[in-house]
This record gives sequence, structure tokens and C-alpha cells, in this order.
Amino acid sequence: MDVVIGPLDLAAGVDEALAVQAAAFGLGPDEVAVRRQIVLRHMTNPGARALGATTPDGTLAGFVYGMPNDRSHWWSTIVEPYLRAQDNDTWLDDSFVITELHVHPAHQNRGVGRALITTITDGAAEPRSILSAIDIDSPARGLYRSLGYQDLARQVLFPSAPKPYAVMGAPLPLRRA
Repeated sequence: MDVVIGPLDLAAGVDEALAVQAAAFGLGPDEVAVRRQIVLRHMTNPGARALGATTPDGTLAGFVYGMPNDRSHWWSTIVEPYLRAQDNDTWLDDSFVITELHVHPAHQNRGVGRALITTITDGAAEPRSILSAIDIDSPARGLYRSLGYQDLARQVLFPSAPKPYAVMGAPLPLRRA
């Protein structure tokens, strides 16, 4: 791995992080502008923290951020009925949410995403972690499964998201490869 994982001041580096997310997720300028406000708001939540993967020249190659779950947060209110239908809504309690994890395409498939998610969850006080990912067979979902995440609900529809998501959960600490 040609990066160093460490704390990231996401509020100060939001534009660089969103450039990574845009490259990884194919976001346009309008979507980036909306997500900028969301990220800045998230970083004010108690327990929110971020890590970055930085190259030797100081370029951000990837980032992850998350926080202890709060059932009153927007994401939880959307996924709760889907989880409840599968008798999995207790996962919303005592969980650390991986809110975003993105690696620039030039640095994918090198262990950067794995290092980011395992490092941030290693610092979590909660006994488990939850996240959502586009509900397709993808390298990201393969990574999550290899770490011990399992599907808790599928075909979760978020307002304004064009594709359905899966909500996944794993006990902490995550499995190592």
C-alpha cells in the first residue's frame, strides 16, 4: 500500500475528499455541492470522525468517515422500516455507522479501502458497525463481506437515489484478511 492512513480534518478538507468521492462514485458538480453541505453537517455530530489515506506527495487517495448511530438521524429513519421488516432494527442501536468510504480509482484494489474501514472501526466504542451500499454485486460489497458484514436489508430506497441500496452490518472488531 502506497498510502498512510491517519486522522483527517474533513471539515477543512471537504473539497479534496469530495473530489475523491466524485471520481470514485461518478458524481457531478450539483451532487458534490449537495454532499458538501451534508458532510459538513455530519462532522458536527457527537463522535463523528474521519480518516484519510494520503500518498507520499500529500494527495488524498481515499477517505472514510462515520459516527455512532442515532435513530433520529435521517439515514436511520429511512432504513429502519426495511430493517424492522427483517427483524434487524436492533442493529440501529449501539452501532458505528460508516457514512462514507471512497477510494480514488487510481488507488483502488490495493487495500486502501480495507485499511480505512478497519482502522476507523478499530477506534469505535460500539460493538458493531452498519453501512449502506448500492445493492449490486460490486467490489465494495465484496470487501464488506470479506470483513464480516452481512446483508440486514436489501432493496432499500433512499429519496433521490436512482438505485436501491443494501444495509449491511458486522460485529466489531472486523474480520481480518
